[in-house]
Amino acid sequence: MALFRRASPKDGGGKPGVLARLTERLANTRQALGQNLAQLLRVRRPVDAALLEEIETTLITADLGFETVSVIMDEVNRRVSRREIGDSVAVYAALRTILLDILTPCAKPWPQGAPPQVVLMVGVNGAGKTTTIGKMILYFRERGLRVLVAAGDTFRAAAIEQLTTWAERGEASVISQPRGADAAAVAHDALQAAQARSADILLIDTAGRLHTQSGLMDELGKIRRVLARLDPAAPHEVILVLDGGIGQNALAQLEHFHKAIGVTGLCVTKLDGTARGGVLFAIAKKTGLPIYFLGVGEGEEDLRPFDPEAFVDAILPAGNDA
Repeated sequence: MALFRRASPKDGGGKPGVLARLTERLANTRQALGQNLAQLLRVRRPVDAALLEEIETTLITADLGFETVSVIMDEVNRRVSRREIGDSVAVYAALRTILLDILTPCAKPWPQGAPPQVVLMVGVNGAGKTTTIGKMILYFRERGLRVLVAAGDTFRAAAIEQLTTWAERGEASVISQPRGADAAAVAHDALQAAQARSADILLIDTAGRLHTQSGLMDELGKIRRVLARLDPAAPHEVILVLDGGIGQNALAQLEHFHKAIGVTGLCVTKLDGTARGGVLFAIAKKTGLPIYFLGVGEGEEDLRPFDPEAFVDAILPAGNDA
């Protein structure tokens, strides 16, 4: 059975003003990348070593990462050597294409599956994980899905209350136990409830943790084992919430969580408050994992399904108009 029953009237696809709002939210990254490149490339000039070096520096400063920048510059140089690029204006257009090619493989629709679809949400404290879950509740509810939530962050004070507030807004039920309870037991009870209530999606919150907190990292494995007793395929998705403002450190977090629990998809948050949104290209190039959502603000409408073309347009507009 397909999970999505109907399109949402609030779905951003084709909605007037969506690109303008995204552009506004990504203003810092747009300035660090788009405007700086536009200043370099707006005036037509020949492509020489000095220009290429300035482009490379701009890309590194925008936090795309050395490995990704090397790939981009190799492709630019290849096109220059083949005379596919003749001047600075053509470089700008080529960069848009190259950046879009990097992001496009990570743009995947939310996976379909038989309900209840069990989604384990992981990440460090401060990444916006619980808030993201709250927005996902609303996102799925708007698409006609029955959502159940497990308050598995029994470690952080007020986490259960915060999640409950979001769930009430999305008319979703919360399965919880008192603070300090066994998170795996909460997940087990929640999956039983999801099966009994014919829920479409079960979102499981977990305690924020660092890779150095071995006890909490081990807890993720315990949650997976307990869920598998009720459904051998659960969790069907493991979504890592990454703070886009931490730049290249996001890649280190991803590596540790992937090793511990097997990350299947990403949500990158807080892109509205940072000039380091270029890390999205580094994440895409290095991992190829699906990026399901971007967080670009505090409002519920600011959790957006990842659209690589809209993202590139917002930070590097067509027509060299940054």
